[in-house]
Parts: sequence; C-alpha cells; structure tokens
Amino acid sequence: MRADAQKNRSQILAVARDVAAEHGADVSMRDLARRAGVGLATLLRHFPTREALFEALLCTHLNALTQKADELETSTSADEALLIWFRELVAFAQSYKGVIAMMAAAHTNPDSALYASCAAVHESGARLLLRAQSEGTARADMNGDDLFALITALGWAVDQPSFAPRADHLVHLITSAILTSRSGGDVRKATEGV
Repeated sequence: MRADAQKNRSQILAVARDVAAEHGADVSMRDLARRAGVGLATLLRHFPTREALFEALLCTHLNALTQKADELETSTSADEALLIWFRELVAFAQSYKGVIAMMAAAHTNPDSALYASCAAVHESGARLLLRAQSEGTARADMNGDDLFALITALGWAVDQPSFAPRADHLVHLITSAILTSRSGGDVRKATEGV
C-alpha cells in the first residue's frame, strides 16, 4: 500500500474509533469521511461497507477477547474463566455504542466482514461454557448460542442510557443465572474489578 493510502487508512480508523465511541456504530459513512478529511470515494475504497470498516476497527479487540479465552482456559478455574471473559466482552460492547447489534447480525452471516471475528469470539465463549459445564459449575441446559444471545441482549440493554448505570448489576444477574456452583455474592466478588 502506498504511503499516502496507508496514511488515509490510518486517519479513517483513528477518526472512526473516536466517532464510534462517542456516537455509536450508526455514524454515516459520508460524515465519517468528512471528519477524516478524505473524500467518500477514498473511504469506500478502503472500507466498501460499514461492516468492513468496523471489522478493521474492532478486529484487534475481538482477537484479544479470543486470546483472553485461550489464556483463561489454562490459567483459571472454569467458572471464574467464564465470568472474567463474559465481563470483558460486555465491557468491550459498552465501549462502542451500537456495535453489539452489528455483531449479532454478523454472527450468522458468512458474507459479513465481521463474521470471522464474531465466530471466533462465539467459539471461545462456547468452549469456556462447555468447560464450566463439564466441571458442573455452569447450567447444563444452555449452549454457546444461548451464551452469545445473553451477551447480545445484555450488550443491547447497557447501550440504552436508562440501563447503562445498572450494567454491573445486570452482569451479576445474568452470570448468577449461568453458574450453578456459586452464590450470587461469589459471582459479584469474582466479577468486580475485571
């Protein structure tokens, strides 16, 4: 990639990160191009769709969540690993308003630019859940799709201004419902400060 093209791409991603954190994933591509100081055609040459832009923007974070799950599988008890990972995924979703809806849509759409990253995150969560289930610390009547759906629902809820202040409490309620071996107080203690 030419130096000027790389500079434009980097500028677009930097502006997109700031705009998405402030205004969410629904920002118009035209407005984003204007804020980045490039033409719409330049933006679309680098990122032909909103999903392609967000895939580039979020890929590092989603890959880090996948890697975190891998680390937790070998370094932490099964129930605590699931709690920590769940909490980090919700925190990630909170940092980009509207991104959870894009992830939910991409989750089952192989044509989406976000599909591979979302599939990897989904698979990581499913592995952590299965490990906790095999140790008897998580509900046996749910699977990775259920876990992803709960994360998606929680991500949507905490995206709403009226529910955002209750995010920690909502995480506590959902993780308490998933785990069978811990009391509500144990779940709250394990997820605090993560």
